[in-house]
Amino acid sequence: MNLTPDSKVIIQGFSEFISATHISQMKAYGTNLVAAVEPGCGGSKQYDLPVFDLVEEVVNKFGDIHTTIICVHPFQVLDAALEAMGSGISQIIIISPGVPPLDMVNLFRRAEAEETIIVGPNSPGIIVPGKILLGTHPSEFYKPGQVGIVSRSTTLTYEIAWELTRVGLGQSLSVSIGSDGVVGSSFIQWLQILDEDENTQAIVLVGQPGGGREEAAANYISEIIDKPVIAYIAGVHAPPARHWRQTGTLAAVIGRDSEFGTAKSKLQAFKQAKIPVAQRPSQVAELVKKALK
Repeated sequence: MNLTPDSKVIIQGFSEFISATHISQMKAYGTNLVAAVEPGCGGSKQYDLPVFDLVEEVVNKFGDIHTTIICVHPFQVLDAALEAMGSGISQIIIISPGVPPLDMVNLFRRAEAEETIIVGPNSPGIIVPGKILLGTHPSEFYKPGQVGIVSRSTTLTYEIAWELTRVGLGQSLSVSIGSDGVVGSSFIQWLQILDEDENTQAIVLVGQPGGGREEAAANYISEIIDKPVIAYIAGVHAPPARHWRQTGTLAAVIGRDSEFGTAKSKLQAFKQAKIPVAQRPSQVAELVKKALK
């Protein structure tokens, strides 16, 4: 991955999913935003960024682009991502929520074949504190440090970061993989990345009801990960008969155990893997400090 201040970044699409404030914050953080792509608006400027009609035109102008941040309408995400991949972009962040699941399945298969990493959809992106901001993370909640955060939630990611920051524990990298039903990258992928990252000494995993990602991550941590991991699972007191809008789908529950996808199931998986679980966000920092000792 290329997550350095020198890596070149573009934005595909201007919509309600990203604002002038987010773009200004990325620039102020030192992110090398070089251009935007908005078909039909080529030759203009928006938010002080040159706008092009095609990703290919940006590449011809600026050379290789490392990351694209996609903010188009959900039904246009697949086309935008395939266009980016066709131009050699290997890091794709999808801010837009509600991308059709079949579109994501098709995109995921293509990304696997071309070794492209996809974050999202319905994600605030990635932040490497002190180095680069790719997306909509509020940078004031972060400080450089040694704790990696991988999360399904959006706002909980910021809250956990702030709980760490306010007790002096900075972060090495924070990523939300996205809270839609089908997302591009997994907990397991990011756990591997953080385990191999020399700047990361401990990992915080933030989960929520729906699907079986946390259970798979718990097994992976117990078998593969060498660094200490602390977990927090949201929605422990959510009604068991209901599913969260972003993550609960009919396909996720048919033929499954009645506890599949519930917070109880995820807590049990982490307990079996002997991974400490915080009961509330404010307890995460305490458990991280204990693990680092």
